Amino acid sequence: MTRFFLAVPTWLVLLGASLLAGCGKGSAPSAPAAAASAPAAIELAASDLARASTQDLVRTVELSGGLAAVETAMVKARLAAELRSLTVREGDTVRAGQRIAQLDDTEARWRLRQAEDQVAAAQAQLDIAARTLANNRALVAQGFISKNALDTSDSNLAAATASHAAAQAAAELARKQVRDAMVTAPISGTVAQRLVQPGERLAVDARIVEIVDLSRLELAAALAPADVASLRIGQVARLQVEGVATPVAAKVVRINPATQAGTRAVMAYLAVTPTPGLRQGLFAQGVVELDRQPARVVPLSALRVDGARPYVLLATNGQVQRLEVTPGARGLAVFGGAPEAAVAVTGTGTGTGTGSAPLVEGATVLRGSVGSLRAGTPVKLP
Repeated sequence: MTRFFLAVPTWLVLLGASLLAGCGKGSAPSAPAAAASAPAAIELAASDLARASTQDLVRTVELSGGLAAVETAMVKARLAAELRSLTVREGDTVRAGQRIAQLDDTEARWRLRQAEDQVAAAQAQLDIAARTLANNRALVAQGFISKNALDTSDSNLAAATASHAAAQAAAELARKQVRDAMVTAPISGTVAQRLVQPGERLAVDARIVEIVDLSRLELAAALAPADVASLRIGQVARLQVEGVATPVAAKVVRINPATQAGTRAVMAYLAVTPTPGLRQGLFAQGVVELDRQPARVVPLSALRVDGARPYVLLATNGQVQRLEVTPGARGLAVFGGAPEAAVAVTGTGTGTGTGSAPLVEGATVLRGSVGSLRAGTPVKLP
């Protein structure tokens, strides 16, 4: 019997043996494959984290409005005349009593001269009536004239006295018109508006310039009735004014006892601390400190309410932990050296059925910027 042998390369034999050996060991993955299948840790930035801490929680109320000078003056013409000169422009500083404009006083001076002449005429008539009365009294005593003539002289003297007084009053009015032709600043401050030009014919009460006193500024803010309930005179506010880099201090000085028609808002007035760069009409916004109370606080953005109960996410031992909390008062607290919106919280449990777990001091909480992460997700802290 003849036998045939098939020549097989050695490398093919060895490859088949290796495959059979691998099949005999089952389907267990290798170590590098197992490592690749594990979830990668999420790297967090310092801005994504905050520390729960016990500190003063400052309750505040937000407000906004425009700045206005406590004292303003609209200088107007007190008589109808032509404006001869106006020596101030916008931005000029003026003192109370300083002459800032001159009206044509030609007519006023002629009226004054006329009134003074009438006073002199009335004085002459008064002197005549007084001498006549004195002479008639002597004649009555001697029996040369009747008592009726004496009474007539007495009445003439009274009429001359009244005419003289009326002439003096008219002269005083004429002098006032001459003085009114010289326009002076009623208050010290800065010229805000120049409304006329020299040569214009002005009517009575025509506006000439507006003066504002920037040494005393107020913020008029409209607040909801619920916010006004906790507002008190003397409470301190921090304002951010447009165009001014640093915060400006203010204090509540008045609260309107009535609401505004239509909006039902209540006006509150805050005295603003004088600061370089402040101007009337600038927009300002800020907060008024209502009270302070110590509490365990976290940033308001760290409080999550998308579940059945409010909760926060903690970074503990390189993993995310979910902790249910009971939120309390809201206000401002300091995190990372800067104040921001915060909420007082009390830890009530992990939300995973492991029982109660308080929010410990210094616990690392994840801000809302991180997004939603499941409990147990590995994280890498900076």
